[in-house]
Amino acid sequence: MNKSGFLGKILSHLVAFLLGVGLTFGSLKVMSSQAEPLVVPPTVEPSTAQNQDNIALKTNSSNRTHTSFVNAAVARTGSAVVRIDTERTVASRAEPFFDDPFFREFFGDRFRFEVPRERQLRGQGSGFITDKTGIILTNAHVVSKADKVTVTLKDGREFEGKVTGTDEVTDLAVVKIEPQGEDLPVAPLGSSSDVQVGDWAIAVGNPVGLNNTVTLGIISTLSRSSAQVGIPDKRVDFLQTDAAINPGNSGGPLLNEQGEVIGINTAIRPDANGIGFAIPIDKAKSLKDTLAAGQKVPHPYVGIQMITLTPEIARENNQNPNSDFFVPEVDGVLVVRVIPNTPAEDAGIRRGDVIISVNNEKITDASQLQSIVDRSGINKNLQFKVQRGERLIQLNVKTAQLEGLS
Repeated sequence: MNKSGFLGKILSHLVAFLLGVGLTFGSLKVMSSQAEPLVVPPTVEPSTAQNQDNIALKTNSSNRTHTSFVNAAVARTGSAVVRIDTERTVASRAEPFFDDPFFREFFGDRFRFEVPRERQLRGQGSGFITDKTGIILTNAHVVSKADKVTVTLKDGREFEGKVTGTDEVTDLAVVKIEPQGEDLPVAPLGSSSDVQVGDWAIAVGNPVGLNNTVTLGIISTLSRSSAQVGIPDKRVDFLQTDAAINPGNSGGPLLNEQGEVIGINTAIRPDANGIGFAIPIDKAKSLKDTLAAGQKVPHPYVGIQMITLTPEIARENNQNPNSDFFVPEVDGVLVVRVIPNTPAEDAGIRRGDVIISVNNEKITDASQLQSIVDRSGINKNLQFKVQRGERLIQLNVKTAQLEGLS
């Protein structure tokens, strides 16, 4: 093959490759691609008898008066569910795109160019309007670091959104739109404290870009801790549901059979089917006004990593010749790490300590201890009773604000 023919072939492959480049960042994608056209089967004219059957079916459906509870629930709330489109600019490392000896040998510097220093990443999620002033609840991860937020209602109206507050610890955010005299639909908020296992659950949102999608299931479990879900950096006890939740559903409402919002669809388990998680609406209601005002959500912490300890677990550890340290064989919470420069370190808590009570309340579970700290407030003194080896020690731990996430 002569050199010009070879160069032409290389260039054709180069162009084809460039057209198929896709940039992915987390759940945000910028993709250039072409889809295969749909193959529509040929139309077959129905027989006269089939035409008569079709006419009968249409007549029966037009006379239908029954409405399912799902239809009624979505009719009550669905118009208040919005699509949230986000854009943000990220910096790229500037370097030659094809700085390769093979290409440089044939093309020299003629085709030597750099990746743009900046590129736009786009994302999409869901949310719902909670009052006529334009307050929208959604997930923090839907709008995190967004430079531009566009809110689209079910009826097609489009608004520029402003993120007034986000809280990464609970994965909640508030977006504000300006209705400017326009009438906005509002989602009725229910109470997650009234929810029971087995209740109907209706997820509404825009999964994988399919707007106004509704899925049905039940509430599978209440108060599923974030640690059990697999996101220990959050502080939420989730509602678990088998209603289908997919990327793009995030931030959308989970409804009860009356069409009231009982949760905010948030997370899925990629290793399982039929397991999704929603933030209880009572949690969102307690933080909504704080986020709408642009204020920081208080998150007390002490600065330890911990696990629940039982005598059986401790005994198994102590009988292991490779164990790092001896653990008291008691019920409590084992400190596996003390984070530097935290209230726990200042108070003298050490790795291997077992916390057995706080303010004279017996501690038997790590989530119980987390709940006590969460309820305590900022700059509050907590009296920890700790077993260290054979000794019982009383330590005063002063809570502080968790920084870096909220």
